[in-house]
Amino acid sequence: MKIRDLVRGKGTAVVTIRPEATIHEAVTMLVNHRIGSLVVLDEQRRVMGIITERDILRECAARSDQIKQTRVQDVMTTNLIIGVPDDEISYVMGIMTHNRIRHLPIMDGERLAGIISIGDVVKAQLEETEFENRYLKDYIQRQ
Repeated sequence: MKIRDLVRGKGTAVVTIRPEATIHEAVTMLVNHRIGSLVVLDEQRRVMGIITERDILRECAARSDQIKQTRVQDVMTTNLIIGVPDDEISYVMGIMTHNRIRHLPIMDGERLAGIISIGDVVKAQLEETEFENRYLKDYIQRQ
C-alpha cells in the first residue's frame, strides 16, 4: 500500500499555523482539533516546519514562564522528515520508527499533500494484514 492511498482515505486537510503565532495559540489549536502536530506555513503557504506536542513540552520545561510570548518559529522543527505519495507504508513506518517521530508531512513536490500519524500507518498495516489473512484463508478453504 502506498502513502497516496492512505492520504486519499484519510483526507488531505491539514491543520496549519503561522510561524509568528504564539505557543499558546498552537496549544489551543492542538487541543481544539484533538491532534498532535501543526504544520507551519509561511504567507505563500510554503512549508517551513512542524510543531508537535513534544516540541511544546520541551519548551515548557525550559521556559514555562515565557510560553505566552514565545513564537512557533522559535520552537518548531525545521529539519523536516517528509513522505511522498509514492512511498510504501512499510518504508514510512521504518522511517518514523527510526527517527522517533509520530507525525509525517506528505509532500507532493512543493505542495503539502497531507499529514499522517504513526497511528494511521499502524492502522493501515493492520488492515492490509487482515485483508491478506482473509484472502489466504478463503484460498485454503477452496482447495
